[in-house]
Amino acid sequence: MTERAPLSRKLSAIAESATLKVDAKAKALQAAGRPVISYAAGEPDFSTPQFIVEAAQHALADPANYRYTPAAGLPVLREAIAAKTLRDSGLEVQPSQVIVTNGGKQSVYQAFQTVVNPGDEVLLPAPYWTTYPEAIALADGIPVEVFAGADQEYKVTVEQLEAARTERTTVLVFVSPSNPTGSVYTPEETAAIGQWALEHGIWVISDEIYQNLVYEGARAVSIVEAVPELAGQTILVNGVAKTYAMTGWRVGWMVGPADAMKLAGNLQSHLSSNVNNVAQRAALAALTGPQTEAEEMRLAFDRRRRLIVEELAKIPGVEVPNPLGAFYVYPDVTGLLGRSWGGVEANTSLELADLILEQAEVAVVPGEAFGPSGYLRLSYALGDEQLLEGIQRLQRLFS
Repeated sequence: MTERAPLSRKLSAIAESATLKVDAKAKALQAAGRPVISYAAGEPDFSTPQFIVEAAQHALADPANYRYTPAAGLPVLREAIAAKTLRDSGLEVQPSQVIVTNGGKQSVYQAFQTVVNPGDEVLLPAPYWTTYPEAIALADGIPVEVFAGADQEYKVTVEQLEAARTERTTVLVFVSPSNPTGSVYTPEETAAIGQWALEHGIWVISDEIYQNLVYEGARAVSIVEAVPELAGQTILVNGVAKTYAMTGWRVGWMVGPADAMKLAGNLQSHLSSNVNNVAQRAALAALTGPQTEAEEMRLAFDRRRRLIVEELAKIPGVEVPNPLGAFYVYPDVTGLLGRSWGGVEANTSLELADLILEQAEVAVVPGEAFGPSGYLRLSYALGDEQLLEGIQRLQRLFS
């Protein structure tokens, strides 16, 4: 009998999401009765605001939402997204330049599929969100990491990007505020990078999912606001998950030039068709309704941010750059490596994260998930009491 044909080599090379893997392990230990505190998942602990839930409940009563709708999204939601893009990103677009996706991840996937050709090099500032290199590989592109450490507040420079550019460079990934670091590029830094990309004809995929979660008076200036001429070679990706505590609703979007959105729309028409209509109606309510609760959540994140930075800084050997956006802190823990803790030596941040989970019952994501070893990512999107208790466990472990 002939042996079965092999599975996809492309998919076999794709790794599981490291953040989801750590979060799943933490939840399994919690289910087994262990008092694990998890800083792994980038998921707000708040409930979706009630007026958004009520909009979904109302949508359930409308039979129109039981049917197929345009694959690119409900027209009224695309109009609201265009309005938000003008308001928060400084870019005026037509609703036809908006595609509603099943969460931000689908928009990221489709963005790379739209602008990457086989063998293209994609400049990927590191530390990076764990999904980016895999999505680039799925588009047959080659991720080229450009690393910026804690001494640079994890922000790459034009000089670094230029040093990494080759004749095969066609795309730059730009993320501000950043996952995993929480770093926010200044308007001047953003403009410099945008101008560089414009001069070299490089596409920019700008992930703005955290643009409304900024602190200490910072503003996440969109790269297309900083350099308006760049709009013709930029795709913005965004969604309601983080700002409105709607991670499970799975509504994201992409915005870009008409020709690029035509290609992405064609892909989506075959890949998934329209996003759940009830969830789209909920997203519409989020974008057009009162922003009071979203602001209350932002203020709570800010309080937690200040607390976790202050407490982590008390651990000798831990360097903690001050994050001005998102809900992550990304300490440099190289000062803890090469040493024994509780009789166990940790030489990498992966080994350190395993040690922390076993000895302190605290789940963190190691730097290897986002680039070089030597760092940990902690999400502070969890309750205040748990947040403090978990850091105090780390302080006792490394005292």
